[in-house]
Amino acid sequence: MNITRYLLPLIFMFCSNLLTHGQSIHEPLRVAIHGLTHTHVHWILGREDRGDIELVGIAEENRDLAKRYAGQYGLPDSMLYEDLATMLAETQPEAVLAFNSIYGHLETVEACAPLGIDVMVEKPLTYRLDHLERMEALVEKHNIRLLTNYETTWYPTLHRAYDAIHEEKAIGELRKLVFMTGHQGPQEIGVNSEFLEWLTDPEQNGAGALVDFGCYGANIATWLMKGEAPLSVYAVSQQIKPEIYPKVDDETTIILTYPKAQVIIQASWNWPFNRKDTEIYGQTGKIYQANRSDWQIHKQNQKPKEETFAELEDPFDDPFAYMAALIRGKIKEEPYSLSSLENNRLVVEILAAAIRSAETGETIRLRE
Repeated sequence: MNITRYLLPLIFMFCSNLLTHGQSIHEPLRVAIHGLTHTHVHWILGREDRGDIELVGIAEENRDLAKRYAGQYGLPDSMLYEDLATMLAETQPEAVLAFNSIYGHLETVEACAPLGIDVMVEKPLTYRLDHLERMEALVEKHNIRLLTNYETTWYPTLHRAYDAIHEEKAIGELRKLVFMTGHQGPQEIGVNSEFLEWLTDPEQNGAGALVDFGCYGANIATWLMKGEAPLSVYAVSQQIKPEIYPKVDDETTIILTYPKAQVIIQASWNWPFNRKDTEIYGQTGKIYQANRSDWQIHKQNQKPKEETFAELEDPFDDPFAYMAALIRGKIKEEPYSLSSLENNRLVVEILAAAIRSAETGETIRLRE
């Protein structure tokens, strides 16, 4: 037997896994930031050094904002750029994190994709179908990854719910999902002026609470429904506080219908406190995901059971660890995973339909 015939492919596979984008899987991923106006950027600026990523540059045209954050986190001025193209050329990152407006995500992808640079944007990917089509074309042409980060992606309770539903069949076939997401309002909770400016702009954000918090339910529902598209989308939007938010909604309810299930997304800037909780109903039971760590499962003819879960294991506990592991080839992206383009393509379709429905009062059919 010619053992070389069998060993060479294995050696080649091993070596290929060691080198991704010309880098060892053990080297930190070189990342850069585009935009600082989304305050979720503090997630990475204040992140402890886990040895998996290296921040090499920041592109932000608002020099005062850039210097303010650099001073807060002890970053050198040499890391700051006013121009994205210059920053990319001089720092040569392997991935870029977009913390700009939702409308600005296309600009980030247009600059990075031709250079073969992977991109992660903050939720949602976009609210415009034309932007989605352009970004998808760039991803396909230049073979890059385009990820979307949601805070809820890293909630242990949601992953436990997924396993209970799909692996254990604990509550039977899904029938109704109710998402309650939002807070008192961005101005009320004190977001900075740079964030508030575009968050309440219908062009830069697409809408108000509808996009800001409606995207969470669309994303998680798509994941729990294993990529099944809704048949229809219906949305009702209100301006309960027009004196504060004159240009966008601050209250929206979105209803998605499926052949055998319904999803209700309650996106609001009028809750009395911050909420990201979910009620999941199946044929034989209910799961209540109360927050990041606490849940309750209630099966037919049984007492409710409450549990508290520890954080997910590295790299599934953090967006930047996940991105680095994915790019380095340490893990594979699961179908319709929460950060994936295929999931977030459907999220954009839902958001675009919800905006249209809220404007016209019509139910929008996505699928026949």
